[in-house]
Amino acid sequence: MDLYEQSKISKRAGEGIVRSLRSAELMSRHAIGNLLLAITLFCSAGCLDASVTRVYNFTVQPLSVTRLCKTKSLVAVNGMFPGPTLYANEGDRVIVNVTNTAEYNITIHWHGIRQLLSAWSDGPVYVTQCPMQTGQSFVYNFTLTKQRGTLLWHAHATWLRGTVYGAIVIFPEYGTPYPFKAPDEEHVIILGEWWYANVEEVETTALLSGGPPAIANAYTINGLPGPLYNCSYTGTGNVNTSDTYVLKVAAKKTYLLRVINAGLNTDLFFSVSNHKLTVVEIDGDYTKPYTTDKIVLTPGQTTNVLLSTDQLAASYYMWASPYISAQNVSFQKIQTLALLEYEGFTTSAAVLSSAFPAANDTNSVTTFSTSLRSLDNSVYPEDVPQTVDRSLLITVGLGIKPCDENHICQGPNRTKFTASMNNFTLVLPDVAVLQAYFFNIAGVFTRDFPDNPLFPFNYTGNPPANQTPGRGTKATVLPFNSNVQIVFQDTSIQGIESHPIHLHGFSFYIVGQGFGNFNSSSPASFNLVDPPKRNTIGVPVGGWAAIRFKADNPGIWLVHCHLEIHTSWGLSALFLVPDGVGPSQSLPPPPADLPQC
Repeated sequence: MDLYEQSKISKRAGEGIVRSLRSAELMSRHAIGNLLLAITLFCSAGCLDASVTRVYNFTVQPLSVTRLCKTKSLVAVNGMFPGPTLYANEGDRVIVNVTNTAEYNITIHWHGIRQLLSAWSDGPVYVTQCPMQTGQSFVYNFTLTKQRGTLLWHAHATWLRGTVYGAIVIFPEYGTPYPFKAPDEEHVIILGEWWYANVEEVETTALLSGGPPAIANAYTINGLPGPLYNCSYTGTGNVNTSDTYVLKVAAKKTYLLRVINAGLNTDLFFSVSNHKLTVVEIDGDYTKPYTTDKIVLTPGQTTNVLLSTDQLAASYYMWASPYISAQNVSFQKIQTLALLEYEGFTTSAAVLSSAFPAANDTNSVTTFSTSLRSLDNSVYPEDVPQTVDRSLLITVGLGIKPCDENHICQGPNRTKFTASMNNFTLVLPDVAVLQAYFFNIAGVFTRDFPDNPLFPFNYTGNPPANQTPGRGTKATVLPFNSNVQIVFQDTSIQGIESHPIHLHGFSFYIVGQGFGNFNSSSPASFNLVDPPKRNTIGVPVGGWAAIRFKADNPGIWLVHCHLEIHTSWGLSALFLVPDGVGPSQSLPPPPADLPQC
């Protein structure tokens, strides 16, 4: 029984726990944490009649896991892979006590949480905090403001998010129903990637060689690779369920699937054979219902879909398949499968309804992304900026840099791969940038990240001769409360490619996108009425995407490609939003337990 199912056991019991908590003023933090965690076991949407504090305890620790007949030690949370799901209601305060007992330094990022006035809890290493070293702890503290749906949490130090990840489920405020048909059940579906090797070693090897990283050995659904890989099939016609996720359903019911792409380096299609999926929420924001046979998610994106069990009683395959936009790139070509199994079905064969999409099926990706619209009704209005105070054009893409002396590198022409935004590779300092900003520590970063490329060229045409970007720790200043427009432009340097760009601290409206170079006529096609709202945008391969948001959250915020190897290569930048007027618009001092470098 999962946590959501347990949450429906007893509303009355949950209310009793709340009354007990209010009288527990002298309890230890650990005891209060356990008590509040118990509330989550009882409470789903509408259980609590006011916003509450939810406390979770995370222990980052080594865990021995066997997949595909091989066992390895990985880093996980609370002995779980994938990690535990956080449940809360919109408006709740969330406290997560994290203790690191693993051998690696680590931080946790609450991907998509806006972190209004709580930038210290955002998590990216050396941006908002120094890492927790072995034996250290840190309390993440944030409030869920005007967000509901599904988000995710993951490590934000090196490649540890390959195994350190989990779901965040945000129910509506008390008394507020879903703006769509209430499901009979809800289930989290987390897509991921699996390496036989330690993911830290995969990254280290790639950075030393200068070439691309080793490809994943498998894709996974809820941590399991499914029956198509070596050793995952029994050979007798039956699926080896020890390596395959099984979701049991009843006929003529409605299920809400909360789908997350927690993978490191691969966009993924997702589908359920013989069933339609109706999209109702993306990245924590409701959408107009959109029905399709498959969805696509970049790493870091989440999508809630309704599934009706309206087929004949049988067993059907759910599947995830790669979308690879770059040419001449190696990738894992074998899909991951899971089972959707109807009650009372006894035959072992499962239905796989159609061929998988081609790995380079950009048309399907474009159709899906351009069909999404914000719900934008009287209950959930959208405040799309109609005017722009600050406009930026940011190029995104790869590059090369010289090989280290006395090394033979595996990048193009024996160079090393690198990556950049507006021709600058982000170099992380050994002091957290937010601390340097807050305490006026000189020499850590500069405020001169350019609003436009310093060396314009035909971005999707022939690449320039010089493909080596500059390096630095640069931020651009966005005035508090300004309406910001950013156009992310893909480039042809080392080949065009779709880049999933994630902005910390904000959700943004995707007002336009297209192929080729952004130009003065492109805004004529912008949707300023009901554009989709996300925190991660897949910039079209050989194209551009335009976003708008209000810079109303003071702090230092990372913007980066969510393909993990591209982040490792420096495809990132920093935004600085200064304080506004008064305490309600100003970043408070850091918590006393903020890790020090």
